[in-house]
Amino acid sequence: MPALGTLSGGAAGVAGLLRLRRATPSPAVATPFPAAAAARCAAAAVVPDGGQLVWGRQLRPALLLPAAGGLLQPPTSPSSSQAGRRQALRPPAAATSGEAKPAGFLEKYPALITGFFFFMWYFLNVIFNILNKKIYNYFPYPYFVSVIHLLVGVVYCLVSWTVGLPKRAPINSTLLKLLFPVALCHALGHVTSNVSFATVAVSFAHTIKALEPFFNAAATQFVLGQQVPLPLWLSLAPVVLGVSMASLTELSFNWTGFINAMISNISFTYRSIYSKKAMTDMDSTNVYAYISMIALIVCIPPAVIIEGPQLLQHGFNDAIAKVGLTKFVSDLFFVGLFYHLYNQVATNTLERVAPLTHAVGNVLKRVFVIGFSIIVFGNRITTQTGIGTCIAIAGVAIYSYIKAKIEEEKRAKSA
Repeated sequence: MPALGTLSGGAAGVAGLLRLRRATPSPAVATPFPAAAAARCAAAAVVPDGGQLVWGRQLRPALLLPAAGGLLQPPTSPSSSQAGRRQALRPPAAATSGEAKPAGFLEKYPALITGFFFFMWYFLNVIFNILNKKIYNYFPYPYFVSVIHLLVGVVYCLVSWTVGLPKRAPINSTLLKLLFPVALCHALGHVTSNVSFATVAVSFAHTIKALEPFFNAAATQFVLGQQVPLPLWLSLAPVVLGVSMASLTELSFNWTGFINAMISNISFTYRSIYSKKAMTDMDSTNVYAYISMIALIVCIPPAVIIEGPQLLQHGFNDAIAKVGLTKFVSDLFFVGLFYHLYNQVATNTLERVAPLTHAVGNVLKRVFVIGFSIIVFGNRITTQTGIGTCIAIAGVAIYSYIKAKIEEEKRAKSA
């Protein structure tokens, strides 16, 4: 879940279903009610322990008689006992009215709540990308900043565990072995994404990131051995074409940014592969917390080795001299917080909507980030770069739509 991607963790919250158990009607021939008391005892004997649940209420076994394959209420007088007559049981009006609860705000306006999640997802993502790029303009050390992103997120998770929101899920060595490859790919993709951010324009970095579906399809076909439908391959053609057009005339183009963005695409592709192999019953928030912790440990050594000497010599002093110590520290804290929150909100949004809706929303999010970054930073782009970016985003939208429809059809068939 790097700056340019979203970690696919899992969904939290399971809806429970109330199942009413019904007794199988007795195959015996109905016995008239005024018969011997032994029939009544036999009728009670076939009722499971606790009686039957009808309308959420427990009925005494003595009230359930297998007459004519249905339920009979015992008559209070001989005149009301006709053989085979069925009488429907009705719950008391006072009891049912007392159980009704008014619908809460979330139940009344689900679309409004979902819209709020989308808004926060876009808002946090745009703010993160803009603040992240502003930091790189006066502090060009992406390895160190990547560590700060993860560190703030880990601290956030530890504080959340301390207050019990959510409760920390236990972990063992087996689960750690499953999550380590996911975290390793997450760390590599996160660092290389930030290197790309630091060296090229935000809009161009996200345009290159549009190629991620191509790498996902290639890995699915040639690594996992799963057949990718032809329509998906065809939908990727405009993506490749658009990115190529944008790259040829991009004013901020350099090979360091381009290659690192491509490495991040490959890293996130393998992260998705390993995530499928590491499916657990743990909720997404806890899985994300453990992955962030492992990724943080992985990212610290290269940051110290590659950027450590420069940071100690002049990196920190130059940044403090440019913006001041307070702004420097607050920028690092808030960019890490926004990074963690936007990824968590993206996961929560996925839990509320269908995959197709989320896929379209993810494409629109990239459009928002590219558009706002051009406005905020005043990036000059050529006409060919703009056209290529639009073609690439349109291709991603088509790919996401086709893929989501195929997945929905598979689920419908399996159901």
